[in-house]
Amino acid sequence: MIDLYSTYERINSVSPRTLLKIVLYSYMNGDYSSRSMELNCRRDINFMFLLEGMPAPDHSTFARFRSIHFAPCSKRILAEMSNALFDLGEISGETVFIDGTKIESCANKYTFVWKKPVTKQQEKFLIKLADFVAECEWLYEIKVVHGGIIKMKHVKKLRKKLYVLKQKEQVVFVYGIGKRKTPLQKSIETLENYLDRLKKYNQEIYICGERNSYSKTDQDATFMRMKEDAMGNGQLKAAYNLQHGVDAEYITWLTIGPQPTDTTTLIPFLKDAEEHLKFKYKNITTDAGYESEENYLFLEENEQLSYIKPANYESSKTRKYKNDIGKMENMEYDSESDSYTCKNKKKLTTDHIRHSKTKTGYISEKTIYKCEDCTGCSYKKDCIKGNNCKTPLEERTKTL
Repeated sequence: MIDLYSTYERINSVSPRTLLKIVLYSYMNGDYSSRSMELNCRRDINFMFLLEGMPAPDHSTFARFRSIHFAPCSKRILAEMSNALFDLGEISGETVFIDGTKIESCANKYTFVWKKPVTKQQEKFLIKLADFVAECEWLYEIKVVHGGIIKMKHVKKLRKKLYVLKQKEQVVFVYGIGKRKTPLQKSIETLENYLDRLKKYNQEIYICGERNSYSKTDQDATFMRMKEDAMGNGQLKAAYNLQHGVDAEYITWLTIGPQPTDTTTLIPFLKDAEEHLKFKYKNITTDAGYESEENYLFLEENEQLSYIKPANYESSKTRKYKNDIGKMENMEYDSESDSYTCKNKKKLTTDHIRHSKTKTGYISEKTIYKCEDCTGCSYKKDCIKGNNCKTPLEERTKTL
């Protein structure tokens, strides 16, 4: 609460403590409008009780409180509440249950900007810009690029020299129907258009940052698939991925981010919670959406126990899964020779090691096992899957 008061230089009538109570109570009742809060403070007896006899604030006061004063210190206030609950013994501080949900932004569906297409357009545009600069150098006998790659300073230098040339030759720009533009005017207008396009591309890539997309009407929102899909076509919508940790029915920590999947949210959530809370959770419980090798290793290195439901937990209990001879779980494994034995008593030994890099930069290492000989095997049809493979089944070899 001290951090909240520190954001004020001068307190007028209603204290920040009272405003916080009113905003929280209004949010608890599903009302997020600042104008509605003002109206409730004048009519609702519950809001009048929270005001403690003070005059009702106007809607702009609530709007400024949320955006300017409360937003910068909201995490610290949540941490103070969680720490107070821990001191009172209301929460254990040992086990946390983490889950997430996606909240749709108040942005239109077709306002998306994708980073990959913008990057490709920028690369093509830079080639076009370099050709235009070379053309202007030859046409007007000026030199702006002295070898190497064309840069922004070269384009600005060309622009300056073209305007100097315009002033020197006293060229008057003309507009409208029936007016013939001079080559210099056409070059200057084309260059101005190119500079605007280059500025637009740079700005869009800068706003994206590490994300793949953003919305023009809500630049903090990222396009992702929602659970509510009325059309059934997997349409992307501007949204936020909200993660919350629950301890003894209390939400002790919250994070919100642009990640489209829950897998990459676990590590930032735990780091953020450890940074702000006075206690550290030992037992981490999540659903199958958080399972990944990177998350398992992080929890092990951070000395935390992982209670993450495996992705194949439900299917592994079925009879079909247990009777599938092609799965490595149903093969005999020899740790000394590091090999598997299939149903036909053939050995699957190490063939090579494959490395793959995730979007977060984590490099995973996977060992590929290959059967010594699958020629004439009577179990090949049940063991080797993949009907869309172009190689005939008779020529294929079992790999894990």
